[in-house]
Amino acid sequence: MKLGMVGLGRMGANLVRRLMRDGHQCVVHDLNEETVRELAREGAIGATSLEDLVAKLDKPRAVWLMLPAAVVQPTLDELVPLLEPDDTVIDGGNSFYRDDMARAKRLAALQLHYVDCGTSGGVWGLDRGYCLMIGGEGAAVRRLDPVFRTIAPGRGSAEPTPSRTRNGTAPDGYLHCGPSGAGHFVKMVHNGVEYGMMGAIAEGLSIIRHANVGKKGRAIDAETAPLRDPEAYQYDIDVAEVAEVWRRGSVVGSWLVDLIADALARSPQLDGFEGRVSDSGEGRWTVDAAIDESVPAPVITSALIERFESRGLGQFTDAALSAMRSEFGGHAEKRG
Repeated sequence: MKLGMVGLGRMGANLVRRLMRDGHQCVVHDLNEETVRELAREGAIGATSLEDLVAKLDKPRAVWLMLPAAVVQPTLDELVPLLEPDDTVIDGGNSFYRDDMARAKRLAALQLHYVDCGTSGGVWGLDRGYCLMIGGEGAAVRRLDPVFRTIAPGRGSAEPTPSRTRNGTAPDGYLHCGPSGAGHFVKMVHNGVEYGMMGAIAEGLSIIRHANVGKKGRAIDAETAPLRDPEAYQYDIDVAEVAEVWRRGSVVGSWLVDLIADALARSPQLDGFEGRVSDSGEGRWTVDAAIDESVPAPVITSALIERFESRGLGQFTDAALSAMRSEFGGHAEKRG
C-alpha cells in the first residue's frame, strides 16, 4: 500500500522504515529537509511540500500525520484543500479525542475520511512494533488494515492469553476501538496508566535507595520529626541490582522495569537527570474524563500532580505553608 507520512520525528521516521520493510511505499514530508533526504536514501519518496506529497500518492490517498497535537490543526488546514473525496487522513499522534470528533465531522462534510490512531511504542517501535488504538468509521479502518498490520507487533510479541477464545486483531497489537475519537480516548487513558505505573516504580526504588537513613545523622530539634527506629533502616541496598532482579519472575516485571534497569546499569545515580518530568496532556485529559465519569482515579491523579511538583510548580504552595507555620506557631523555617 502507498502511504503519505507527514512528520518524521522520533516515531514518524521509524514508522516509515517499518512500513518499507514490509513492502509498502511511503511518500514522506517534514520541515527538516535532511530527514526527508535520509529516508529517501533508504527507499522512501521524498516530498518538498504537502502539495507535492498529495500529488505523489495513489487515489484514494491515505495521509498519516505524526505530529505534536498543537500542530495537527494548522497542518490539516493546509492539507485538506489538497485532498479529494474518499481520501483518508490518519492522525497517529496524541491529539485530544474531542478534537478528533470535531475534525472527523468537518472532513465527512467534504467526503473525506478521518481516522484517529493512538500509537504506543516510543523509540523502540521500529523493531518491537507499535501498539495501535484506532478510532473511525469501519470502512476507512478496514481499508487501512494492511498498514496497521505491518506497524503492529504481531501475535508473536506476547504469549497467547490462555482463556481467550475470541477472534479479532487485538492479539496482533492493533484494535479498532470504535467511532471517531475512540482510538485517542483509549490511548489517552493508556498514557494516564503509564503515569501511574512509572510513578509507582520510581517511588518504590527511591524508598529502597533510602533504606539506610538510620545510619545517617539526624537533627534533634523541634522542627525535625525523629526517626523512631533507626535500627530498622540500616540497609545499603543496590537499587540497580533490585531493578535487575525485578525483571525476572517478578509480578511487577515489565518493560518499564526493563528500561529503568538499563538506565541504572549505565548510571547508578542517574547522573544527568534533574528529575524534572514533563506532561504532554494525556494525563490531564484522563483525569478530566475520570471526573466527568465519576470514576475514582487517585493513582493517575497523584502521578500527574507529582509531575507538576517535579517542575517546581508547588514552590509557592510550600512557601505559603512555611509562612503559615511561622505565623501561628513561631516556627522558624529550617534551611538546607
